[in-house]
Amino acid sequence: QVQLVESGGGLVQPGGSLRLSCAASGIAFSILTMRWYRQAPGKQRELVAQISSSGDTIYYVDSVRGRFTISRDNAKNVVYLQMDSLKREDTAVYYCNRVPVIRWGQGTQVTVSS
Repeated sequence: QVQLVESGGGLVQPGGSLRLSCAASGIAFSILTMRWYRQAPGKQRELVAQISSSGDTIYYVDSVRGRFTISRDNAKNVVYLQMDSLKREDTAVYYCNRVPVIRWGQGTQVTVSS
């Protein structure tokens, strides 16, 4: 059964950090490019970061470059998103998915507020 389960979200103050995890099952994780997306209230879902199957090619949207770090553990079928220096505008539900996209998981809520 194909499943993507995101976790690690929460409420954090501006300038704080969170580490998101996405556990994948039912897919050939180690050969797939993986992505993190986010969707803020009233906005479309946007791509945040992408990592190649081996981890040697990484992309970040401009708004998070230098603050977020995507990584993966192919032995555990997990992709991570380390988020530092969080801003209020990072508030969103965060999702992971593969390339090409499959059924979405439930996401994990990140709220940045004082």
